[in-house]
Amino acid sequence: MRTKHLYISVLFPAYLCVSLVLSAAIVSEGKSAAVLKAESFKHYVDTFNENDEELYIQHISNEKAWEFLKANVPLFECPDKDIERTYYFRWWTYRKHIKLTPDGFVITEFLPKVKWSGKHNTINCPAGHHFYEGRWLHKRKYLDDYAVFWFRKGGSVRSYSFWAADAMWARYLVTADKQHVTDLLADLVNNYKEWEKKRLEPDGLFWQIDDRDGMEVSIGGSGKRATINSYMYGDAVAIARIAGLADEKKMATNYQVKAEKIKKLVQAKLWDEKTKFFKTLPRNKEQLADVRELHGYVPWYFNLPDAGKGYEEAWKQLMDPKGFYAAFGPTTAEQRNTRFAISYKGHECQWNGPSWPFATTQTLVGLANVLNNYKQNAITKSDYFETLKIYTKSHQLKREDGRTVPWIDENLNPYTGDWISRTRLKNWRDGTWDAGKGGKERGKDYNHSAYCDLIISGLVGLRPRPDDIVEVNPLVGADTWDWFCLDNVLYHGRIITILWDKNGNKYNKGKGLRVFADGKQIAQSKSIGRVTGRYHLSTN
Repeated sequence: MRTKHLYISVLFPAYLCVSLVLSAAIVSEGKSAAVLKAESFKHYVDTFNENDEELYIQHISNEKAWEFLKANVPLFECPDKDIERTYYFRWWTYRKHIKLTPDGFVITEFLPKVKWSGKHNTINCPAGHHFYEGRWLHKRKYLDDYAVFWFRKGGSVRSYSFWAADAMWARYLVTADKQHVTDLLADLVNNYKEWEKKRLEPDGLFWQIDDRDGMEVSIGGSGKRATINSYMYGDAVAIARIAGLADEKKMATNYQVKAEKIKKLVQAKLWDEKTKFFKTLPRNKEQLADVRELHGYVPWYFNLPDAGKGYEEAWKQLMDPKGFYAAFGPTTAEQRNTRFAISYKGHECQWNGPSWPFATTQTLVGLANVLNNYKQNAITKSDYFETLKIYTKSHQLKREDGRTVPWIDENLNPYTGDWISRTRLKNWRDGTWDAGKGGKERGKDYNHSAYCDLIISGLVGLRPRPDDIVEVNPLVGADTWDWFCLDNVLYHGRIITILWDKNGNKYNKGKGLRVFADGKQIAQSKSIGRVTGRYHLSTN
């Protein structure tokens, strides 16, 4: 009963909604609703290839990129062509990082070899994003191998902070592959215990060096950070759930207790009641850092904060120009702080002000959780959409010939959109690339964040869950778009199609929001909002 209680309280807090639940005995027969035609989006990949300087080729070259995307990724169509193009661009770049090694497939962060990476040029810092994003790929072997690599094939799984168990659970919610995730249970438990040995303080909170959070030169600095403690909370929750799948009841209860303890401590010790924000507590000190930093939203990535106790007030800072809001933001530190900086001197990567896709991803996942799982009035769906639009706009680079091309890199100037580290490294030594810092175009096609998952689980609103219910809650306002469609989503062994057609004349499936599984309608609503539809889980 305790496991069930934790699951409900953490993942699905009480909310008011109108939903339609239809029971349908659906057996997967490889069917597809086929509302969208893959060839309609090939022109994006052709253009990406045409504009690309293919410097570092791994398993899937540009020449084979369309073949890969057509076979593996959900299709997405919407009226906003910037969002639509960026969606396919991010799948196109993700594909570049799939690397075949003697230890199976891995996913890289940088394409050129960097000296601070581990085996096969892997870095665990963004691996959580890799799993959340890659869980939607049809071919499972890529991430199956990648998961095993971290624990059994020489991966440096604790080199940086990494929400490993949570990422495995998040992927399970899409694949429903019980055997794979339970087979990793002992590895996940051992990983957790090693973190406890190295980073657990006597007061029950975990500490981390900001650089090892992948957040170097932060204003709040090292200590008991909202990041590492949220990661450990998320991992404890995930281990409890995976243990439940494996019928390890004692283990499940043990990790429930660990999660509940971290939750209480984060809320008691890392929450600043005066400024209404989660902050860093330096080691051996009583006073919190005097700055709001974007990573203070990470607790919501894991649904950690209790609902209805005022913690949601923190989200008012996201859209505040003195807080985190900027033209190419959000910024990594609040702009009103005296130590906020946008510097082109010193370390090329600084978390004291510049915008970082890594942090923006965490923020948008957390915000989607707030809008789905918390009753509050601090932030709205329109704020999610605007932040996503800003993030989308940042995916560009103006070349010397005047052309603007899709781009993803390291850190951004939040006011101009300039990719700071790229500008720094390109001109580091008399106008030549500094090979000692990672080689030519180190940050090009940088795989340190996510985007497609934000479209699928956030904007379109397919909310992964472990049961036989398909839950959809779009974060698109009723008057924002007249239509959109997400198709060819492999979810629990079925092909899911989600479409919104305000007037009914775009897709000719009727007016409103509709959800299909293997071509059969399982839910619908005249208005855009939360709907659910049921089918029978596969016995595989």
